[in-house]
Amino acid sequence: MKLFFRDHISFIILYILTMICLPIIIHRLDDLSNHYAYFIYLSIILLAILLLIRYIRRKKMYAHLNGNGFEANDLLIHLPQSPVEKAYANQMQFIHSLFLSQEEDHKDRLHEQQLMISQTVHQMKTPLSVIQLLIQTNQLKEPDLFLEWQKVKKECDKVNFSLNQLLTYSRSSQLLSDLKIEPISLNNVVQEVVNDLKDYFIEMEVYPKSALEENIIIYSDRKWLRVVIYQLLSNAVKYGEEKSFVHIHFENGQLWIKNKGETIPESEINRVFELFYTGTKGRIQGEATGIGLYLVKKILSTLHHPYTLTSAHNETTFMIDFSGSKDGY
Repeated sequence: MKLFFRDHISFIILYILTMICLPIIIHRLDDLSNHYAYFIYLSIILLAILLLIRYIRRKKMYAHLNGNGFEANDLLIHLPQSPVEKAYANQMQFIHSLFLSQEEDHKDRLHEQQLMISQTVHQMKTPLSVIQLLIQTNQLKEPDLFLEWQKVKKECDKVNFSLNQLLTYSRSSQLLSDLKIEPISLNNVVQEVVNDLKDYFIEMEVYPKSALEENIIIYSDRKWLRVVIYQLLSNAVKYGEEKSFVHIHFENGQLWIKNKGETIPESEINRVFELFYTGTKGRIQGEATGIGLYLVKKILSTLHHPYTLTSAHNETTFMIDFSGSKDGY
């Protein structure tokens, strides 16, 4: 209430001046009834002068309120004049300080979370490597239990894949600061991923069929593009038909990855890129995490590589467009 009266003191003074002082002055000069129009004219002039003064004093605040600035400093008024401006400036200063404090707390918690995830994943990888070594040793020592050890190995591979995916998801928050755009051989990157997934291809009886040429050079980030291709090929194997092929080819600046398998419903095509969305088939198999394609979307969007996902007639195709990058193909 105090701020309200302070803000409207000029209107109160104008009202007193208009309703008391002006009639007395005009009456002394002549009868008020003969100069009623003159009274209204003087009242309007005084009101206009008051509004002009108020506008000049509050011009900065109006400019801030009508501005399109998106930075925190754009909300602050430099050298506030009127009581409302000063009150507004104090509130914005408090909000700004609170925002900066919470932002720092959020960054600290995020950094702590990333360190925790990274440390936990690396600690889990050590015993996992030991288990995988024991599996290989026992497969040779106990050939009659080879199939049972293969099942254990398969489960270990799932754990290893999930740990790598979790670590990649944690690091993706600093994706922009980690980018290194350089000329890379697309065929080499794809072949590296295929070699990493060699056992998975054999186990699932789905085989890669690459038609990439050696001289295909694109400009991108090697590490993060490798994550994308790894995720796409592993999905193609996971959801592909047995004894089918994953076709990989490059045409008109675009990388195409196709596999035979159950068609993705049209209603799920866009949703599969959402975080933790597993889709109908993912829920049935119970192996999907809903992280992989989210990472693919995030990485390709950051790298400015357009992409499309289509699925029809038991064939799913993922396309990455590199034509917008400077390349040498």
